[in-house]
Amino acid sequence: MREVVVCIHGIWMRGWVMKPISRYLRTHGHECVEYTYQSVRRSPKENALMLGKFVGQLDADIVHFVAHSYGGLILLHYFQMFDTAKPGRVVMLGSPVSGSSVAKHLSKNNLLNNKMLGASSNSLLGSVPSWKGTHPLAVIAGTKGYGVGQFLGAPLEKPNDGTVAVSETKVSNCTVHIQVPYSHTGLLLSKNVAAVVDEFIRNGDCH
Repeated sequence: MREVVVCIHGIWMRGWVMKPISRYLRTHGHECVEYTYQSVRRSPKENALMLGKFVGQLDADIVHFVAHSYGGLILLHYFQMFDTAKPGRVVMLGSPVSGSSVAKHLSKNNLLNNKMLGASSNSLLGSVPSWKGTHPLAVIAGTKGYGVGQFLGAPLEKPNDGTVAVSETKVSNCTVHIQVPYSHTGLLLSKNVAAVVDEFIRNGDCH
């Protein structure tokens, strides 16, 4: 049976930012592809629909997902829209599933809200589908508070990764929720985090 790992980037980024973690997973035997989408111009529902088409074209029996930040919100919409999603495991890295304090801070300024959040605004403010729990899910949250939220002066509850608070990553029905000493960007660059992702994809559990 063929297994594929779909790696999904966060807001303001492109698929290439997922290459460090994809590269690590490939060296450990996983086949990886990066999904690129327009985070500000298209709504999460539109991006989830396109993700569904992207996944549907994969010649794979099992599809795993690794999503960073806003990418996790795209996945929540995806699993709401596609009830017949293929089996696989899901990892969210620093995804603000209960709403982003940084987004709330930006939304107070109409210019910044339109320019920086655009069509992603409602989801980042907490308007996302609930996790159905149909697939094993690992949530990995960073605790090294150094990132864009800090620079923008957004009020972030501690602990946080500098962009997303740990409390914002809590998901009902997740398989495991882990805190690691990395920043929001560091979650994508750390080999230790990648090793945790690898373990969960292989075994459905991690430590």
